[in-house]
Amino acid sequence: MVSVGTIIWLSSELMFFAALFASYFTIRSVSPELWEQNTQLLNVPFALGNTTILVLSSLTCQLGVFAAERGQVGRAGSLLQVKLWGLREWFGLTYVMGSIFVAGQAVEYAQLVQEGVTLQDSAYGSMFYLTTGFHGIHVAGGLIAFLLVLGRTYLARKFTHEQAVSAIVVSYYWHFVDVVWIGLFATIYLVK
Repeated sequence: MVSVGTIIWLSSELMFFAALFASYFTIRSVSPELWEQNTQLLNVPFALGNTTILVLSSLTCQLGVFAAERGQVGRAGSLLQVKLWGLREWFGLTYVMGSIFVAGQAVEYAQLVQEGVTLQDSAYGSMFYLTTGFHGIHVAGGLIAFLLVLGRTYLARKFTHEQAVSAIVVSYYWHFVDVVWIGLFATIYLVK
């Protein structure tokens, strides 16, 4: 039931991001010269590296889910034996990668502000910061969810099916956030 509820909630989130994409393309269509001028300021290689980190975090998240489904909470060997990692190690790594992504977004924002691209500066700045900012808030929400799942594994005396379901539901959300970012990255950084 929790999985179904999460999927329905993610559908509403999809509609939210669809509205952001629609706004982005609508405003872009009436101000193409503004987009041409401002997209030149974007650091595409940096954003591609940041995107790669986020996409790879989906893989580490899923490996954590596989461990949870096996009932393996912690690693079965040394930290260097990655094949023996459990849910905690994979979700911990996913958390670190997500945090790096958010920090990368902050660095990019700082660079763009120095270039004069701000939220109130133009329609381009407004749409750039709204779309990427709302996505960043969703990533931060996912990071909090990872901490809650990890904390729960330490507080519980026994790893249960419900905890595995919690890990699976968090992975649905994380994969959703990653897919949305791939769409945003293509729209903002690649479409000229």
